[in-house]
Amino acid sequence: MRPQPRRALRIALAAALVAAPLTVAATSAAQAAPEAAASVRLKGAGLDDPHKKDIAMQLVSSAENSSLDWKAQYKYIEDIGDGRGYTAGIIGFCSGTGDMLELVQHYTDLNPGNVLAKYLPALKKVNGSDSHAGLGTAFTKDWAAAAKDPAFQQAQNDERDRVYFNPAVNQAKADGLRALGQFAYYDAIVMHGPGDSSDSFGGIRAAAMKKARTPAQGGDEATYLKAFLAARKVAMKKEAAHSDTSRVDTEQLVFLNAGNFDLNPPLKWKVYGDSYSIDG
Repeated sequence: MRPQPRRALRIALAAALVAAPLTVAATSAAQAAPEAAASVRLKGAGLDDPHKKDIAMQLVSSAENSSLDWKAQYKYIEDIGDGRGYTAGIIGFCSGTGDMLELVQHYTDLNPGNVLAKYLPALKKVNGSDSHAGLGTAFTKDWAAAAKDPAFQQAQNDERDRVYFNPAVNQAKADGLRALGQFAYYDAIVMHGPGDSSDSFGGIRAAAMKKARTPAQGGDEATYLKAFLAARKVAMKKEAAHSDTSRVDTEQLVFLNAGNFDLNPPLKWKVYGDSYSIDG
């Protein structure tokens, strides 16, 4: 077992996730300097390039699942004892924070009558708690069965993008950050959730901007990213489950110190002492 849970913890509840795909602070900042953001010409492919996006998913999976095979995680589900009920799927949807509920609702829109649709009432009742009431072993078995359905895989991809990936990448681009910075934002929002508290993505970004200007504001990209990663480490250490900061120290900072702002392979890194590489 890892010193941390295999899946990222969720800070914000579903209402915040759905109502505010970008944090208030992040949205305001992006709108405050449109001319500066527009003046930054981003070179290289962004994280939304299909190949770069796959790299991002492998990087996250190395930390969350000790594996680069992120597509094997559609079927993943367990209670990791973090007070958020079941954690499942490619990005750690949680029964206690509402994003799992939103996922199953979306899946039911895509495929009415699916094997998980019958659990919607139970998921609504357990939202905000760590309860398994109305779920249990039957639910976990049906989750694994549903993971074979392309519609469920698509639903997981859609919710990942809507709640986490797109908001992070869009904000990073507005801040003038290339693929590495876009990944730093994405990994942070996956772990800490959106929001404006000091231990959320918005709070981490706000803390970094007090120390350094973004490229869109005329700042140096490396200096700003170092400030962002330092602020993230402060937030991580507030929770025992996040106290191992190797996904920053021996992953993202390795790429940053190498000047690999475009996150181009070959990539070599470590997470929790384990070594990984992507050659192409």
